[in-house]
Amino acid sequence: MMGFMQVESAGWGGEGAFTAVLLEALRTIESIQFVRVEEAPASRAEPGYAFISNEIYVKFKTDSRPEIRRRLGLPWPSRVEVKQMTLGELATRLGTAGGVGEPDYRDDGMLQYLRTERIIAPYQTKGCKVVEMVRVYEAGTPRRV
Repeated sequence: MMGFMQVESAGWGGEGAFTAVLLEALRTIESIQFVRVEEAPASRAEPGYAFISNEIYVKFKTDSRPEIRRRLGLPWPSRVEVKQMTLGELATRLGTAGGVGEPDYRDDGMLQYLRTERIIAPYQTKGCKVVEMVRVYEAGTPRRV
């Protein structure tokens, strides 16, 4: 049974075919609790060229488990929150998803995908090159400069 995942897309105008494919793949992963997608300020369009930049923030579900800690030298029971998935595990999972594949760049705090396509409108001879960059971050982590 699929778990309920909250998606916030108020900051996204819907541009980017690959972003839509990536969002659909994220919807199938039960360890994700929340996804926010928004346009990045780098997006721009010129004659014959369009650069679309979107950012996706994911929040993973957590499990609570008991743990014994030392307090004043005595064993003390406590509960610890553990994420069900990491960004690295998400990259591996998306790598097998149809239409997504491995990220073009990844580090401990980000996954980045680049897709390029040429779109030729009907009755046109010259097309428009569309470059789409999507970055995936874990929600709640410090903003990158």
